[in-house]
Amino acid sequence: MKTSIRRSRRAAMAVALGSVLALTATACGDDGSGGAGDKGDEGSGKGTITFWDNNGGVRTDIWKQIIADFEKKNPDIKVKYVGIPAASAQSKYDTAIQGGGLPDVGGVGTAVLAEVAVQGALAPLDSRLKSSALNGKLSQNLLDVSKSAGGGDTLYQIPTSANNGTLWYRTDLFKAAGLDAPTTWSKFYAAADKLTDKAKNKFGFTIRGGEGSIAPALDAVYGQTGITSFWNGDKTTVNDPKNVAALAKYVALFKKDTPSADLNNDFTKMVAQWDSGTIGMLSHNLGSYQDHLKALGADKFKGIPNPTLDDGTRVQISNPVDGLSLFKSSKNKEAAWKFIEFAVSAAENSKFNESAGQVPANTEAARSAWIQKSEPTQLAAEALNGADTKIVQLPYYLPDWNTISKADNEPNFQKLLLGKMTAKEFLDTLADQLNAAQADWKKNH
Repeated sequence: MKTSIRRSRRAAMAVALGSVLALTATACGDDGSGGAGDKGDEGSGKGTITFWDNNGGVRTDIWKQIIADFEKKNPDIKVKYVGIPAASAQSKYDTAIQGGGLPDVGGVGTAVLAEVAVQGALAPLDSRLKSSALNGKLSQNLLDVSKSAGGGDTLYQIPTSANNGTLWYRTDLFKAAGLDAPTTWSKFYAAADKLTDKAKNKFGFTIRGGEGSIAPALDAVYGQTGITSFWNGDKTTVNDPKNVAALAKYVALFKKDTPSADLNNDFTKMVAQWDSGTIGMLSHNLGSYQDHLKALGADKFKGIPNPTLDDGTRVQISNPVDGLSLFKSSKNKEAAWKFIEFAVSAAENSKFNESAGQVPANTEAARSAWIQKSEPTQLAAEALNGADTKIVQLPYYLPDWNTISKADNEPNFQKLLLGKMTAKEFLDTLADQLNAAQADWKKNH
């Protein structure tokens, strides 16, 4: 875990640097640089604010529409839009934290939220939300994800949108086989078996074995066992014996009820394979809906949230959540907060998510007409916002989470599929890395 230690130390150094910048600003006067240590000001609630879009290019048009709506309603406030490619958003924030020039408002996803927050760059939003018109209108499950991803109990992000794990299934194949929709895990496994006919190159399921394999595997594991917390004290539950058994059952589908090509399939290849028409089920998010519609037609498939336990209990892992953060160095927090409130209002949040193809964080927006016309999105919104849905919070706040869940363990997952590792060996290895990373995080934060 040397990498984790180095990254945590860098974060601690950035906090120290932010303190130095704050002292410098106090001694020499405000130079408007907007470093992390700058406490900023509430401001007049008028004038110009700067907004950084963390998915510039892809979301530029819709954000410019929202900004135009905002400026029409708030003629005393102008919003300067800066689009940043998603791949460089974190490095852009890190550079500005250390050298100055942070925006008033920025898009900050849960994958980088803790890294930005721990450097002292973000303003807490709990009290602002409590006194806001948004209070009580945002998905509590998504707010919980935002808080967890921020590294603690403080809210540093107002969620705007989320994706959700979706089980796509071929309604025509299910009907021909006399199968019920795979709404529970027992129905899922039964369908995977019945729809498989290797001699005819037909399979019940396609499993993700290539890039991005860990999250869907964990979703399947926790969904089957009903374990609702990723941590038990300072130790992860990922290698709980129930999870080990669930993972063993899940990966046993490989080459029995899935194509052997799944070993190396990322989502693009997996989706294309499913759209070819010979596979019964596919676990992916809402983003592939248009691909399925084009390939199969609306009457041959459906998308539902991942299966529940037989008693209806729904447990799923947290998906990355996108959102807006207020930067501590802003000289006009009042105007910046007005922009956040407006952007996440029902009408604007609906408009944004219809463009993005994601689930709105605003629960009123989640009842929009466009969602009601798209059953997979409607069901995903109901699952994400449902009071009975239990979400296992993945540790996005850990500096090495991406390394552990991708570079370190995707190759191991392939070994697991090939029978070169057992489910217990795989999860024990993952648990050891996570426990060390968690201990390192607590030591340095």
